Amino acid sequence: MNTRLRLFLGGLLCLIIFPLSAQITLVKKHKPVARICVLEQTDADKQAAGLLQDFVERISKANLPIVYGEKVRKGDVVIGEVDADAGEDGFSLNTEKGCLYVRTGGGKGSIYGVVTLLEKWLGVSYYAKNTYTLQPMETIELPAMSHQETPAFRYRQTFSYGNEDPIFRMWFRLEEPKEMFIGNLWVHTFNRILPSDIYGKEHPEYYSFINGEHRPGHNSQWCLTNPEVFDAAVKSLDSIFLVHPDLKMISVSQNDGNHTNCSCPKCKEVDEYEGSPSGNLIRFLNKLAERYPDKEFSTLAYLYSMQPPKHTKPHPNVNIMLCDIDCKREVPLTDNESGQYFVKALEGWSAISNNIFVWDYGINFDNIVSPFPNFHILQKNIQLFKKNHVTMHFSQVNGIRGGDFSEMRAYMIGKLMWNPDLDADSLMHTFMDGYYGDAAPYLYQYQKIMQGALLASGQPLWIYDSPISHKKGMLNAHLIKVYDELFDKAEEAVASDSVLLERVWVSRLPLQYSKLEIARTEADSDKKESEALLALFEKRTAELGVKSLNERNNHPAEYCVLYRKRFLPQSQKSKALGAKVEWILRPEKSYQPIADKALTDGLYGGTTYVESWVGWEGRDAEFILDLGEEKSFSHIETDFLHQLGAWVLLPKSVAYSVSSDKENFIPFGQVHEFAEDRDVQVKFVAGVADVDSPIQARYIKVQVKGIGLCPSWHYGVGYPAWFFMDEVAVY
Repeated sequence: MNTRLRLFLGGLLCLIIFPLSAQITLVKKHKPVARICVLEQTDADKQAAGLLQDFVERISKANLPIVYGEKVRKGDVVIGEVDADAGEDGFSLNTEKGCLYVRTGGGKGSIYGVVTLLEKWLGVSYYAKNTYTLQPMETIELPAMSHQETPAFRYRQTFSYGNEDPIFRMWFRLEEPKEMFIGNLWVHTFNRILPSDIYGKEHPEYYSFINGEHRPGHNSQWCLTNPEVFDAAVKSLDSIFLVHPDLKMISVSQNDGNHTNCSCPKCKEVDEYEGSPSGNLIRFLNKLAERYPDKEFSTLAYLYSMQPPKHTKPHPNVNIMLCDIDCKREVPLTDNESGQYFVKALEGWSAISNNIFVWDYGINFDNIVSPFPNFHILQKNIQLFKKNHVTMHFSQVNGIRGGDFSEMRAYMIGKLMWNPDLDADSLMHTFMDGYYGDAAPYLYQYQKIMQGALLASGQPLWIYDSPISHKKGMLNAHLIKVYDELFDKAEEAVASDSVLLERVWVSRLPLQYSKLEIARTEADSDKKESEALLALFEKRTAELGVKSLNERNNHPAEYCVLYRKRFLPQSQKSKALGAKVEWILRPEKSYQPIADKALTDGLYGGTTYVESWVGWEGRDAEFILDLGEEKSFSHIETDFLHQLGAWVLLPKSVAYSVSSDKENFIPFGQVHEFAEDRDVQVKFVAGVADVDSPIQARYIKVQVKGIGLCPSWHYGVGYPAWFFMDEVAVY
């Protein structure tokens, strides 16, 4: 475990103010004076008592005794009374009759009251997983206090890797789906409630009608107007509720994937009347809510179902989980077109419901270890949610070590989800000063310069972004030089402290990754410099415990191996470099501007398809390469992208034929058949053909057969599948 406790022996933190006469003394000269008296003995109250005892001992080396159900006496810290005005998870701290009362509004209020006591009055600051500072004291005295807090949202969740630390979760008032949702059924649950593997064969009519037929599948939706689907769902839910009597909330929500809702005549009629596919969902959920009035049903307003229905209103015990997945992140949601479309949905739902759960995205799924400067929009977006009746909030932030300032993002969001009116810039300063020490001023400059460069560039920031999209904007060569200088200064400032230096190294990885990604797209980049940077990146990610570069769990070590193979100079040059492309079956229109050169420029694409890749949707590809003259070769390969999350699948096959006159083509080697691959990792797969002896030819015909529609197990079931290629190499 990489844990370091740094003790500051200077003056007390500015938040700690000790009066001349203390109201309560907890510890005197390292000896316990007070007791922790627990009245109700709920799990939350016990955890609160344990947390207080733990940190008082860390501060003073004194172990306060915990007593349960005993008569309160003067000097006790009393945990367990109720403050109904504090609200769910809220609390109050009051000194009364010589005691300190930590009262709860319900839920985990007593825990959060203790956290606030430790933070505001005892000088403990928690920053990240197992990372905190405190003020050691031999005597702990508390002043008179009367303090109450109520959270902005009744449920608060992130995906920070800090959640692995139970104290971190308590400190930042975070919850997990399993604590709220029955059976951990909290999102994309259709296939868990009615598994298509069980029901699909005998009852295909239970599932979405897409492109001419009902299509059961792991990611297919339900035919919500079919009364038999409701009956089957009720039967399944009865069993689930019987096994889980302790919780009341469950998600009955669409599977992942877009445009996969049922389009049978009855469902289509409802969609048209309601103005959105959400109408069918809410009608279905309302029926469940009426059948089970003691339960709360959550459902997604996501992708195709994001906009609210025109006529149907959700019942009070129907929770709307509204997702802003398609929105750009360079400005607040109110300030660009994609965000404004979401705001329209948010305002529409808030007009008909007071039970809204917003799922917000602060993550780059495709390139987690790359810059994502969205700190300036966090507070405004969270305030927007609160204003529009949102009561539950999940912020999907970078959940891995090595992500762009992951620790600071989790820190700031945790604080703002509790109180959206805190000053975001002050939170950033507080975190940086405590977490980075003397390196903080340089990293703050780095963040602010990059933020300004992003806004000045006009380039959107989104959750499937690539550093390459910003190489003429916030990641241009001049700015990267400035960023490197700031990181150099940051490293120098903490060079004598190995813990702080390591934190700076982790935060520099996204910049190093960006430089590598940009370098591979430029034919004239300094290959030796790239080799040295790659070696450093490989070393640092291994030493610092960075396990993935994207949502699909591609490991940094694999990236480095592929980088050397795909992007650094090879001993053998392709004989198709610069070959002219003549199209028979062209790619999709958006890829045609680069298509004439991208297949023969010697530059290979990366894990995202924003550069170098050329794509076809649901169709075949066919083209002829003109090598310019007859050349001798025995090997042809075409590079394809496998990225299931983006509906990018491997084609069925690729075949090559050759000619000297462009009229008479003869087959070259065997047709390459691609095996079906359900692995979520992003991959580069070659379609290879060889002949035993070299042949002479000038023209090469490439014929790629796509799979047509996405298969039943895929997110895009029943819709056209993409395939992408980026280079044809001839040896």
